[in-house]
Amino acid sequence: MFFEIIGKPDTNTNIYEFTAPEIKQTSFRLDGVFSPLEELTNEPLYFVEVQFYRDKQFYDRLFTSIFLYFTQYQPPNPDWFTIVIYDKRSNERSYPPRYRSLLEPHLRRFYLDELDNAPDDSLGIGIALLVVESENKAGEFAKTLISKAKEELTDTLIQRKVLEFIEAIVVYKFPNLSREEIETMLNLNILKETRVYQEAKAEGEEEGELKAKLKILPKLVQRGLSVQEIAELLELDDDTIRQALGE
Repeated sequence: MFFEIIGKPDTNTNIYEFTAPEIKQTSFRLDGVFSPLEELTNEPLYFVEVQFYRDKQFYDRLFTSIFLYFTQYQPPNPDWFTIVIYDKRSNERSYPPRYRSLLEPHLRRFYLDELDNAPDDSLGIGIALLVVESENKAGEFAKTLISKAKEELTDTLIQRKVLEFIEAIVVYKFPNLSREEIETMLNLNILKETRVYQEAKAEGEEEGELKAKLKILPKLVQRGLSVQEIAELLELDDDTIRQALGE
């Protein structure tokens, strides 16, 4: 009766077994989602996955996670794209034929070691390429990116986060080196490289070091630094910072 309803009455029903399977749901987590602002419902959603190892069930989990997201969050956006970023093509498994209907309209794949057409002057692309750079070139390349970040990023907090990100990538590439050794290799002391610290140092020469440091506390708090980070930045103890902040 089923095959008659769907217009295929000549189907050999003996080749099918009918069951009512229970689907057990495991925990899924997406690497990230770029969601447009609430009022921009016509803009697409971007699901982002970063995959640096071969996984035969990757696409199964990926699309399961996305459709569970739709079920739970009910986004109003009619369009969506899945962006998968691989370090290299060899870490991609064969694309399952059962998802072929999703391939062209929704899936985009990028391979970091094949970004040949990327602009040479892009800081963002440069940081992405650092991930797949060889160890013998990574140190010098990271130094170039650090100099570029200091030149281009005027917002102190953003600059600091980018420098930390570059450092984190180098730490990942050199797991046998300590953070101090990494900073020495990169000629980098993230906290003391910030413009706010340099301003404090200059003011300290004119007004007295402690007074100048305490004067810029509101700026540091506005930029989201914690008490511990501020204390390390200004080379003061935590209690002095808390007392100055009235905590």
